[in-house]
Amino acid sequence: MRKLLRFMDGYRLRAVAAPLFKFFEAVMELLVPLIVASIIDTGIAQGDRGFIVRRVLLMVLFGVAGLAFAVTAQYFSAKVAVSFTGRIRRALFKHLGTLSYTEIDTIGTDTLITRLTGDMNQIQNGVNLTLRLLMRSPFIVLGATVMAYTVDHRAALVFAGLIPILAIVIFAIMLISIPLYRRVQERLDRVVGALRRNLAGVRVLRAFNKEAAERKDFGDRTKELEHEQRTVGGVSALLNPLTYCLVNLAILLLVYTGALRVEAGLLTQGAVIALYNYMSQILVELVKLANLIINITRAVACGNRVQSIFEITPSVVSPENAIPVDADAFADASSEEGVAAPVVSFRDVSLRYAKASSEMLSHISCDIFPGEYVGVIGGTGSGKTSLVQLIPRFYDITDGALSVFGRSVGEYDLDSLRSAVRVVPQKAVLFAGTVRSNLLFGNPNATDDELWAALEKSCAADFVRALPEGLDAPVSKGGSNFSGGQRQRLTIARAFVTDARILILDDSGSALDYATEQKLRRALREERNRTVLYVSQRAGALTGCDRILVLEDGELVGNGTHDELLSTCPVYREIAAASGLAVAEGGAV
Repeated sequence: MRKLLRFMDGYRLRAVAAPLFKFFEAVMELLVPLIVASIIDTGIAQGDRGFIVRRVLLMVLFGVAGLAFAVTAQYFSAKVAVSFTGRIRRALFKHLGTLSYTEIDTIGTDTLITRLTGDMNQIQNGVNLTLRLLMRSPFIVLGATVMAYTVDHRAALVFAGLIPILAIVIFAIMLISIPLYRRVQERLDRVVGALRRNLAGVRVLRAFNKEAAERKDFGDRTKELEHEQRTVGGVSALLNPLTYCLVNLAILLLVYTGALRVEAGLLTQGAVIALYNYMSQILVELVKLANLIINITRAVACGNRVQSIFEITPSVVSPENAIPVDADAFADASSEEGVAAPVVSFRDVSLRYAKASSEMLSHISCDIFPGEYVGVIGGTGSGKTSLVQLIPRFYDITDGALSVFGRSVGEYDLDSLRSAVRVVPQKAVLFAGTVRSNLLFGNPNATDDELWAALEKSCAADFVRALPEGLDAPVSKGGSNFSGGQRQRLTIARAFVTDARILILDDSGSALDYATEQKLRRALREERNRTVLYVSQRAGALTGCDRILVLEDGELVGNGTHDELLSTCPVYREIAAASGLAVAEGGAV
């Protein structure tokens, strides 16, 4: 949590101002019992109404001044708390953007969402309360003890004996609560994860009638969270009754002692009232301090969780001497040599995911040349997506060598590499906005003509023209106001808007009908200024490719044209037959 204080730079003066004004408010509050004592001992005892009025007006003045100090302190503390956590949120969001797929897979989306929302709210609340009360409450407690000593040093011994006992109780409960709150947040992560999974897969759950099972699972996770919260709540709940009990016992002792000293003529009645008021102030402030410590405990636990995310180092980063991708220079050098050099080259490449027991890809070797239209096919789990995600360096290879545009993929600046290699993922993702704003993700400077050209290539122009607003038609979050096929065509159009030299479509036409997909494939074949990799599980979608890569269990088992693979690759023949293509004996269609 201490490491997060670096985000306080620029707000330190305001952070000092908040407790300072609270200090002034506390001074006003500590002076009031003395005024009350003087009213009783002088004004009431002597029947001096003018004295009473003057002292009452002085109390009102102190009250108004205290209110002004309190409001000012609240303003500064709220300003610092919101600004401080805002900086952390922005920095955390930026840091998450640097993490590779490996770290995101390991941490989990649910945990990251909790860190950005629930944990940050706890930190903000903790900082706000800390600035307002952390200095005020101890000052009131110590100040009331000192003021009580000035009133009567014998009675002040009660205060001196009470404070250490209360400190022991408070800190003992705090030390017990910190690890318990950490466990509560971990259980909360699991509940959020279950909720997110259910909302994302609600259609699947209903289709397979799994609502009851998921309700039971969610209920179990909620009960675990409830159990942890009850445990930590029970420990934290001890704080208030223990402090009330100790302080009220001290008040009884104080009143008894004061009564004896008043009877002996050693103490005035007003002084006893002042001592009682100081003890009451201590009671109120200790209750506030107890609740403050509970909130600080939560904030510290949440701050440590947030800091743990900052401490995760991304495994995929640009090297120190990163170079930009220069596809034009690569093309010129290749033409000068007279022999086309591979734009992508796999050399004995293997990939093992973090915490995986076996390799996802094993000893892949192949070349892809400029302008080629290459298909990638294989069964579910064969490694198709893993293979193409290595090219933009979403994951780092664990063995072998991978070069893009004639250089090792690890030498390039990541932004430059991913500008030259565009991927249309399996899941069509659209963002809330308009059709235009989603297409401009690919190229912010694209003209309307370029946007319409991209829509034509992706077979999306017809339904976009049919929309009343055209390019400015609204897009709901996730594209929920479009069908699955329309979402896929818009995501493909977004890729066409770019000037990327390598275009990867990762099974992004799975929701398209045969005629639409055929038009899309024709448009892809015409993209000779780009190298296109088209991933699919249907052999019929890849018959027009220049070459097809066939994967099985993470190994490259076929590399050739459609006709060549029918003759030489049993795996491809099996996939072709399953796709409905007629395969004769010996592999002929």
